[in-house]
Amino acid sequence: MMNRPSPAVMKALREYLEEDIRSGDLTTKAIGQPMTPGTGTIFARSKAILAGAIEIAAIAEITGLACEALADEGKWVGPDEPVIRLKGPAGTLLTVERVCLNIIMRMSGIATKVHRMMETAREGNPALVVAATRKTTPGFRYFEKRAVQVGGGDPHRYALDDMVLIKNNHVAVVGGVGKAIKAARGAVSFSKKISCEVRNLKEAMEAVEAGADIVLLDNFKPKDIAKVNDALNKNGWRGKVILEASGGIDESNVKDYAQSGVDIVSSGALTHSYDASNFNMRLTFA
Repeated sequence: MMNRPSPAVMKALREYLEEDIRSGDLTTKAIGQPMTPGTGTIFARSKAILAGAIEIAAIAEITGLACEALADEGKWVGPDEPVIRLKGPAGTLLTVERVCLNIIMRMSGIATKVHRMMETAREGNPALVVAATRKTTPGFRYFEKRAVQVGGGDPHRYALDDMVLIKNNHVAVVGGVGKAIKAARGAVSFSKKISCEVRNLKEAMEAVEAGADIVLLDNFKPKDIAKVNDALNKNGWRGKVILEASGGIDESNVKDYAQSGVDIVSSGALTHSYDASNFNMRLTFA
């Protein structure tokens, strides 16, 4: 049995249905026979890493449909492979079809992109963590982040209260990398990690010396990251800090970043520049 989502996620799924249905499914009502028993089978139409099956099962629960998983999340499916079977009144199947497909297509697209990027990255460094960012669709962040995890990546922080992440504009407000880190260290619990975005080697060294847990190397070239690694090793500081790289990282260059010596690469492309996977629903009637 698939895990049931949290109440907050169930609420979001209800809202997606309400957004699409509004006062009712005019077409389904117009053609009549809404209570005719039927089966709606969702098929993959192209090769993809399956994600979103838990959400489809939750929609089935909300709308009174029976749901059977025919494939496992996180595994390759398709093309023309059945992945989920829904059973119930024809009217309900027709009404939920688009919301179900919207979710599974987008989540599977993200999971597929993450999986492929990880395969490439780990050719350069088997231990590398591939993470998402907060460059997500408003109202759909949870599902995009979960899709990243299904694909084998790390979701990174879900919201601003997860950790301290000092970016360039924060540094500008305070007046320096070291000042910003020390201010944050004095203001938050030891349980919260402090990450600081830096723009050059000097700022990177300043961040480590000030006590950052994570140094975020923003828009660094792989060769410049290697210089940061060398400098930290010479000072005996490399083991004190996690190095994360971000900025323009995708499948075309992630292997180079993996070989540069960073621990983590984070990529907004995982959730804002992916191709939705192709799925459809086919209805049959006994």
